[in-house]
Amino acid sequence: MDMSRLKQIDAYRWTLPQTGGVQRSDVTLYGSRELLASMDDKVLEQIANVAQLPGLAGVAMTMPDAHWGYGFPIGGVAAFDPEEGGIISAGGVGFDISCGIRCLRTSLKLNDIAPHLPRLADALFRDIPAGVGEEGELTLAPAELDRVLAGGAEWAVRHGYGAAADLEYIEEHGCMRGAVPGNVSDLAKKRQRGEMGTLGSGNHYLEVQVVERIFDEVAAQAFGLCTGQIVVSIHCGSRGLGHQIGTDYLVSLAKAAHRLGVRLPDRELACAPIKSPEGQQYIGAMNAGINCALANRQILAHLARESFAHAVPGAALETLFDVSHNTCKVETHVVDGRERLLYVHRKGATRAFGPGHPTLPARYREVGQPVIIGGSMGTGSYILAGNTPAENHAFASASHGAGRAMSRHAALKQWRGRELIADLAAQGIQIRTRSMRGAAEEAPGAYKDVDLVAEATERAGLARRVAFLRPKACVKG
Repeated sequence: MDMSRLKQIDAYRWTLPQTGGVQRSDVTLYGSRELLASMDDKVLEQIANVAQLPGLAGVAMTMPDAHWGYGFPIGGVAAFDPEEGGIISAGGVGFDISCGIRCLRTSLKLNDIAPHLPRLADALFRDIPAGVGEEGELTLAPAELDRVLAGGAEWAVRHGYGAAADLEYIEEHGCMRGAVPGNVSDLAKKRQRGEMGTLGSGNHYLEVQVVERIFDEVAAQAFGLCTGQIVVSIHCGSRGLGHQIGTDYLVSLAKAAHRLGVRLPDRELACAPIKSPEGQQYIGAMNAGINCALANRQILAHLARESFAHAVPGAALETLFDVSHNTCKVETHVVDGRERLLYVHRKGATRAFGPGHPTLPARYREVGQPVIIGGSMGTGSYILAGNTPAENHAFASASHGAGRAMSRHAALKQWRGRELIADLAAQGIQIRTRSMRGAAEEAPGAYKDVDLVAEATERAGLARRVAFLRPKACVKG
């Protein structure tokens, strides 16, 4: 990114000065100079386009892990006020609706599983369907799939996947209200019939990790974490259904924008007023997509527990938290000294409520919401805790991952999957995948430095580092 175009607000906040011509709201870019300089200029162009959309509350912003995306940059955050003509944009949610991470803390220490790691990795690879086109054992009739889209993780628990105790530690308690399965196309549902309980491909994974470092002892204790402990992170979303919802509604939202005279700075930002029929239809479908993802991760957590039970008998796996990072949610925030009900788009960004927030589980309320920043393959991840609005000025948002530093095409030119997997095995990290090409696309060097992202997230006031997790085994698509 051309840093000469930016004006520095403080060490970890930057803005793009207004220039003559195009009328837009302000933008804020979070991150260190090093992280921003490594970003593509397209990120700046995209967030400036977002700042031109009607009904924007406050400023449009990017997180420290931002990179180029479709419509919004990945790592883009923007909130819209329905009372001021605010819009809903499929390009501000993303195609993989409610892609997110389920983190499970275990009763195990590294010494407990070290002798069993290859066998555990094999068991997880056998039991967790992963990869392009991979389907699970669960095939749903259309009427039952509609119940999934309405019920989310609650549906999964009712059908024997996990326990009711999991629901307390999932955003929206496992079920996004306002879902309208009827707003989801038959094609989207057809794509999902055999994909419940599957990881998918790309950057999705199930990773066995060890807590290597604690930054905040009080928050770690509240989260039930200690050094040497084994945790499991499951990163996936709404699979083919979510992608098809995004594809379908880009068309209808673009038509609505044209019909209602909404000027689009970029056709990828196809949107409609929140209060319009088209806007409400997309919201109902999007909420159904969120429930699909919540149910999917609940099923995968159940499958992971079964794999651990076979490989390491007696292991207990509890849900630490489940957080999404491709959503638009209705939340109350104070803007310009006034409390407002806003539709907060987070694309490649995680909600990060701070201490005292009434929606948090009682166990976490004093320290803030668990925030999970997933790293690239073989590098490590972070668990953080959300900050109060006095510290976090980004509508309670934070980074969601390391963020790509180069395209998948560029990664394929530089790395070979088998060599990467051999290198990681030499470091004590077991990788299981059906695609050597996919492994090369997800090479650690293709992503930003997760340590820098987590540090910038903390120093920018978005969330506080609690624990660093080192990978020991990973199942990828």
